[in-house]
Parts: sequence; structure tokens; C-alpha cells
Amino acid sequence: MRKKYTLIIFIVVIFAITPLFAQKKMVPKSHKMMVKAMFSHRMPLLGDRFPTLNVQTTHGKITLPDYYKGKWFVLFSHPADFTPVCTTEFVAFQKRYKKFKALNTELIGLSIDQVFSHMKWVEWIKNNLGVKIQFPIIADDMGNVAKALGLVHPGKGTNTVRAVFVVDPNGIIRTILYYPQELGRNMDEILRIVKGLQVSDSRKVAIPANWPYNDTPKIGGSNVIIPPASSCSAKMKRLEDSKKGKFKCIDWWLCFKK
Repeated sequence: MRKKYTLIIFIVVIFAITPLFAQKKMVPKSHKMMVKAMFSHRMPLLGDRFPTLNVQTTHGKITLPDYYKGKWFVLFSHPADFTPVCTTEFVAFQKRYKKFKALNTELIGLSIDQVFSHMKWVEWIKNNLGVKIQFPIIADDMGNVAKALGLVHPGKGTNTVRAVFVVDPNGIIRTILYYPQELGRNMDEILRIVKGLQVSDSRKVAIPANWPYNDTPKIGGSNVIIPPASSCSAKMKRLEDSKKGKFKCIDWWLCFKK
């Protein structure tokens, strides 16, 4: 009986470890290298400094983020030149360019096309749609910027997804958005993001949903949120200030002002 159980245990162990050995031998070397590369390079996250990148653009060579030091900038990637959705996006960004500049914000596009393709595409947009693209476009034909920023998502093909990076005057990434190739971006939302971040920074407040057209009962409109009190004493002072009319509170942790 003991020999029978010993044999059963031996068989179970063999079946358990065999796939591990097989996996180690059968995984292609190229796949191992790809996985290693993915884990050796961390994509930038919110709060990170935008990585230093020397890029070729339709306006010449520049270094990011230093080129826009003291300004906000919005870097947006698109899948390819001479594609329908991307063309509508470039027109939409250009039509709002003055509004971005009024917020001390610059625009810069990117795709893995060559600079000559960008130049011809910009010319086509002007000749056929009557819109002159005034902001630069990065020519990332070697894919170095796309790799550094994580703009190519294998599950969505080999071209860049529609990514958006909002970077503040100190070169810090404040917002990251990803859109699939089949969905064009809402430029008014990107404008709202820049405005909201600037208001949040200058007034030390938080921005509610759909601001400045928030529809939450009792808050509504363009009101902004006062960060919640973090101590009992601050809580009492918050309620006292509310009674004095300095701002309004629905409760001690939900206060707002214009």
C-alpha cells in the first residue's frame, strides 16, 4: 500500500513540474526579450516629470519639456497622417488654438510618420479645408517617443493610440488620456481639463463633475469644492466659517464656493 501511494505522489509531482520546464524551453527568445523590455521601462504616470526628449518637429528640433518651460502644453498622439478621424482632430485643435494660448498653453502633435509626411498633410489640410495648422507635429518615425510615453498598445495595433498628456509649467504630467483609434477626441474637454487644473492650482480647490456646468443639487454651476477638513478642529472651524457666509456647506466634508 505504501509503495502504491509513493508512486501516485511521484506521478503527481512529475505532472506538476513538467509544464514549468516545458514553458522555460518553449517560450521564444524574442518574446522573452519583449517582456523584459516592457518591465525594464516604466511608462510615465501622473505626477512624474515629463521625460526629456529631443524631437524632430515640423517647426524644427526641440527638447521637451524644456522648450515649453513656464507654459502648459498638451501633447497628443494620433495613429497616422492622411487619415479621416485624425484630420478632423487636427482641424478641431487648430480652431481652439487661440483658446489654449489664452490659457498659456501650447499644443504639439505626434505620430510615427516622417516629418515630410506631416508637412504634406498640413499642406493638404490648408489647401482642402482652409485651415492652417500652426502648432508643431513630432515626427517619431523611429518610435522612440512612442516607446518612452507608452503610446503603442499591442492590442490596438502597431501605430500610436490617441493619447493626451497635459503638462504644467514645471514639466509635471497632470493628466493622461487614452482614446482608441476609432474614437476622436473631445477638444472642449481637453480645454476644460487645462482650465480646471489652473483653477485648482491657483485657488487650492477641487473641481466637481462637468464643471463649469455641474448639475449636482445645491452645488451646481461653476462652484468649486473646498478640500475636506482633516482634523476635528478644522472641521469645527469649517462649520463656523460656513455660518459666517465665507462659503457654503451641505455637510462639514462637502463645502463649496464660487
